[in-house]
Amino acid sequence: MTTAPVKIGTERLPHPPGPLGKWPQGVLKQFQEQPLQAMMTLFREYGDAIRFRAVLNFYGYLFFHPDHYQHILQDNNRNYTKMPHPSLSLLRPVVGNGLLTSDGDFWRRQRRLAAPAFHRKRIAAFATTMTAATDTMLENWHALAKDGRPLDVNEAMMHLTLEIVGKTLFSIDLTREADTVGEAFSVVNEEIAHLTSIPFADLGLKLPFLPTTRRINKNTAVLTQIVHGIIQERRQSGLEAEDLLGMLMAARDEDSGERMSDQQLHDEVMTIMLAGHETTAVALAWTFYLLSEHPAVRAELEAEVDGVLNGRLPTMDDMPNLPYTTMVLEESMRLYPPAYAIARWGHEEDEVGGYYVPKNAVITTSPYVTHRHPEFWDDPERFDPQRFTPERKAERPRYAYLPFGGGPRICIGNSFAMTEATLLLASIVQRYRLSLVPGTRVALEPLITLRPKGHLMMTLTPR
Repeated sequence: MTTAPVKIGTERLPHPPGPLGKWPQGVLKQFQEQPLQAMMTLFREYGDAIRFRAVLNFYGYLFFHPDHYQHILQDNNRNYTKMPHPSLSLLRPVVGNGLLTSDGDFWRRQRRLAAPAFHRKRIAAFATTMTAATDTMLENWHALAKDGRPLDVNEAMMHLTLEIVGKTLFSIDLTREADTVGEAFSVVNEEIAHLTSIPFADLGLKLPFLPTTRRINKNTAVLTQIVHGIIQERRQSGLEAEDLLGMLMAARDEDSGERMSDQQLHDEVMTIMLAGHETTAVALAWTFYLLSEHPAVRAELEAEVDGVLNGRLPTMDDMPNLPYTTMVLEESMRLYPPAYAIARWGHEEDEVGGYYVPKNAVITTSPYVTHRHPEFWDDPERFDPQRFTPERKAERPRYAYLPFGGGPRICIGNSFAMTEATLLLASIVQRYRLSLVPGTRVALEPLITLRPKGHLMMTLTPR
């Protein structure tokens, strides 16, 4: 598709190339059926910048080059906000106006309030809680391993990371709520992922009689009740813990001196509870799948872990001595980034990569695609942790790899997540070897995060 150049300032810029599709649905059907494959196909056909007709005369924009990320997420980030991007508008009824969906001065204030909870020194204090929870889980695996019963690794990691988020950030044990949270969020996850491919679906959420709306509302209410319980239990206990919840409850607005409203507090706790456990769990699940498929990598990882730990639980001090463990996780998140797409709304017209982007542009970038960009990754589908040696990392542009996003809105919990994932992976690998059940078909399920589709069943072999 080619169109005449558009004038911006004193320059005349072309639109990005891309398909029109058939009237009136454009190329919407491809994105509805297989969004990751649709983006990869368009990338291979049209390159780094694409304009496509989504439906009627509405166009979407895709950008995949590191230079584009630099501009959108960093250099001109104030023009590119999260709201009112349609896919993020669908999340608002679930997580509210928390760090994931808020914008502008309000977001900057909330980010500033939450940041101390994720300081490196505070994360170091969480390490013992992380490994203790993992050790308890591994003890419970003993009976499964003895009987030869398989384990759904994705579900197990969800339970573990939810327990860790509860204990470290909210000083509460969420073990009993793990199944409830998992089931409720899975329904919400699937329903919203389906709606993102339907034009104007956010308007449908305002119609409570629709079956999808009813399912989302019902399960959001379950999650809301759990979050309300977390907050109420803290208030009734009188505990003044210096965790994330305590910081948010004690924070006062610099200008008004007012504390955070109950709704604001709810939105932040909901956001951190869901995002804080889901992404790490998914990353670990994909990592165990990849290790099962690549025994040579698994053997090298086991050798490092055994040599450093010698049978004991890892500590924060061990982190510098587990470089290959970290590299394995980084390469896993290259192939299967939990946040596989980054959505933005362009408020004013702009130039990105030499192309014209109009006012009110719906923009999607995709780490999943960029992590397979042949200009920056040789044989990109191959699982190779050696890509992440310090020397090779230094050779790549900053935005060629962005599992946690980038710019001012880079994930606030990125250090927390990497510390947690490294300690958990080392703890588990030291005690068990996980192997995919023969005949298991593993497929991608791009929901809000990039999950394995269905159950990821693996057998446990004690080491």
